[in-house]
Amino acid sequence: MDYTRLYNMSFASVYDLYLKKIERKERTKEELDAVLSWLTGFSDEQFQTLMTEKHTLKEFFEVAEIHPLAGLIKGKICGVQIEEIQDPLMKKIRYMDKLVDELAKGKKIEKILRTK
Repeated sequence: MDYTRLYNMSFASVYDLYLKKIERKERTKEELDAVLSWLTGFSDEQFQTLMTEKHTLKEFFEVAEIHPLAGLIKGKICGVQIEEIQDPLMKKIRYMDKLVDELAKGKKIEKILRTK
């Protein structure tokens, strides 16, 4: 499949969609930031810079330091089993989608971050 369109989406636009999704489920921006920070290693300031500078998802993940436990993120997202995704960039994007879905579904932060 050609994922060029997805890879060229700005991180800021995706972040805004995530934020709207989790706020509808009464979760907070701070929780979203904690989840994304865990996955990528970015600080709040780095997120703001990446959004202000309109980095694409591709550029965003090129500089991210994916958490060593990210491989524990399993399950289906958009009908596709995460473990079966071959494209490394797509896998990282789907990790992020899955974490946000778990947050929106009310899962405890400790479980989302694979700490307990």
